Amino acid sequence: MITLDKLQKELDFFRKMYDIVRIVDPVRKIVLDYRENLLDSDTATTCYDYWENGKICDNCVSVRAYKDNVSFMKLEHTPCHIMMVMAIPVENTGEPVVLELFKNATDSMLFGSGDYSDGVFWHDFVSNINDMIVRDSMTSLYNRRFIDDRLPVEIVKSVVKDWPISVIMMDIDNLKEINDEHGHLAGDEILKGIGKILGEKFRSEHFWAARYGGDEFLICLANADSDQAFRTAEEIRSSLKQLNVKIRAKDVNPTLSIGIYTAKDSGLTAEEMIELADRQMYIAKKRGKDCIVRTSSMI
Repeated sequence: MITLDKLQKELDFFRKMYDIVRIVDPVRKIVLDYRENLLDSDTATTCYDYWENGKICDNCVSVRAYKDNVSFMKLEHTPCHIMMVMAIPVENTGEPVVLELFKNATDSMLFGSGDYSDGVFWHDFVSNINDMIVRDSMTSLYNRRFIDDRLPVEIVKSVVKDWPISVIMMDIDNLKEINDEHGHLAGDEILKGIGKILGEKFRSEHFWAARYGGDEFLICLANADSDQAFRTAEEIRSSLKQLNVKIRAKDVNPTLSIGIYTAKDSGLTAEEMIELADRQMYIAKKRGKDCIVRTSSMI
């Protein structure tokens, strides 16, 4: 089994086959060691300066490789290059470690048919594919796959940085009845409206929102305690009251039942945190809906 020390000794050899070779910590976004000559930017500080956004990209194969302990591959682009990226997890290191191998595929990879001479088209094509993987088509929020990939990493990061993490689960009240009375178009419009509200509110690296499935949504608030999570949930609940969906000249005013779970050094997995937030959401349902229920491991 390959170790971190052995990897570092082999980097020069790997560089004979790849344009860029890096060993990274995908949780802290730090480059631990690297060999490269394709890019002029300094990548020894923040791993994802390569994508010029200063944060983990939405569809990060290094995060997925670390989380699932399986190698992943994707296409990514810089302003001038299309890159094939391979992420290989490294075990027995005592910390999150992933080997990244980059190959310039701008002029050597073909797919589909037609005129691919326009470099901008290549960039758009790759961006659209990568975005489709982690985005919900109805709401434009992140999807369940993104939750499964990213929430475990957020929990690990909260432990490393010694800060709290809050998970909010939300369910649209009476959506089935709304669909039965007004048609599924009404439900679709409500989902889109909520997606717009959440998409405008959660744009930071540490706070993000996703459609969990059906009429349920999940929000992750890193470094947010129970009180901050409650205030955030109340802002969302109040904002939704301003959402007026008009179907066949009838007004449809949706509400939300919201559950919150906040943890710090709890040892809970992503699945366990979601389940605990989900329980609070169903308590909110039993209390009459259109309300917020919260609990925390910090009490």
